[in-house]
Amino acid sequence: MIPSIQKNQFIDSVIRNNSDNTAKESYLKDAKEIISEVKQFGDKAVRKYIAKFDGDAPTYFEVSKEEREEAWSKLDKSLVESLQKAAKNIQSFHEKQKNTSRMMEVDEDIISGQLYRPIEKVGIYVPGGTACYPSSVLMNAIPAVIAGVQEIVMVTPVKNGEEISPILAVAADIAGVTKIYRVGGVQAIAALAYGTETIAKVDKIVGPGNAYVAAAKQLVYGDVGIDMIAGPSEVAIIADDSANPIFVAADLIAQAEHDVNARAFLITTSEQLITKVNEELRKQCEELPRQDIATKSLRDKGASVLVDSIEEAFYIANQLAPEHLEVQLNDPLSYLPKIKHAGSVFLGHYTPEALGDYFAGPNHVLPTSGTAKFSSGLSVDDFVKKTTYLYYSEQALREASEHVVNIANEEELEGHGKAVLKRIGG
Repeated sequence: MIPSIQKNQFIDSVIRNNSDNTAKESYLKDAKEIISEVKQFGDKAVRKYIAKFDGDAPTYFEVSKEEREEAWSKLDKSLVESLQKAAKNIQSFHEKQKNTSRMMEVDEDIISGQLYRPIEKVGIYVPGGTACYPSSVLMNAIPAVIAGVQEIVMVTPVKNGEEISPILAVAADIAGVTKIYRVGGVQAIAALAYGTETIAKVDKIVGPGNAYVAAAKQLVYGDVGIDMIAGPSEVAIIADDSANPIFVAADLIAQAEHDVNARAFLITTSEQLITKVNEELRKQCEELPRQDIATKSLRDKGASVLVDSIEEAFYIANQLAPEHLEVQLNDPLSYLPKIKHAGSVFLGHYTPEALGDYFAGPNHVLPTSGTAKFSSGLSVDDFVKKTTYLYYSEQALREASEHVVNIANEEELEGHGKAVLKRIGG
């Protein structure tokens, strides 16, 4: 079910060809054309591409206050409660990430410090169409609210001008989203980046999307900020004989059902576990509504790797730097020091990745394709700017002047030195 490959082959074929975070040329070309039209023609171009890709364009892009209020009555109360509890956990976790402005050095003559200021306007892209993802609304909007962002605009596609899914509207209310627009695809990214008659320009765009959305984010970066260019979602599971093959298989399937490009890996010291997990994969996939997607993902993109030791398992996992890393070992906390590179870590036999996707609190917007080696998951920090400040008295400048002038002259930038000397009569 999931192919077994040698560890050296895994390192050569998977890890060394890990980067899938740059949009392909065909996607970039198409996205560039749409972005150009939206910049030039605004709402007219947005409507054109909604009609082309999603059917009839909605009469009004913005979801009205009445629609948002009505959505609450369309949801089962238990589902609303689940969203509210998840939101509370996400809020509690992210509140602890918040930093405040502070002075770092203070005496009579020298003051330095750092200001934390929220980004003013943020756009959140939420995928739609065949499925909807209220968890993405919560994960993207709640840290922005905690950071102090004043305007949070959500865009999401709908088919044939219909209303958005009630659960997305309710999740947006719970999370604190300011406005919602029934717009998706490249045209939505372009509208957020450059503004139209209806949709105001934002300062940063976050949230997942398909390959065209990723290409659009890549193209508008610099005109606006973005969170990341995400590749296919992935999980790596480190396990030994203590692991339950039913649990391991279930977690591999949970990853594989995302789409056919999702990547699910088992790294283990137990050949017997690999055999049992494959048996479970066959059984569990037969019960899955998205069986075809999961099966293709496991077969074409997944792998099981047999290693000689747990130390070797962590070495390979660190080389992979997976989006999600599960440690299905006894005493899992003791292995935390071995983890160098991972987007988010799930410790123990009773901590499935699904907990993090929906409910526990840590963010599920995570670096993929090995980028966990140098980047992090979405956090409150993604929605703030840090500005340093400095104050010197005349005496303090005199004491520093020789050193500033020496370095400026060495760099052949004498004007820098003179900017100091003219203040102290030099």
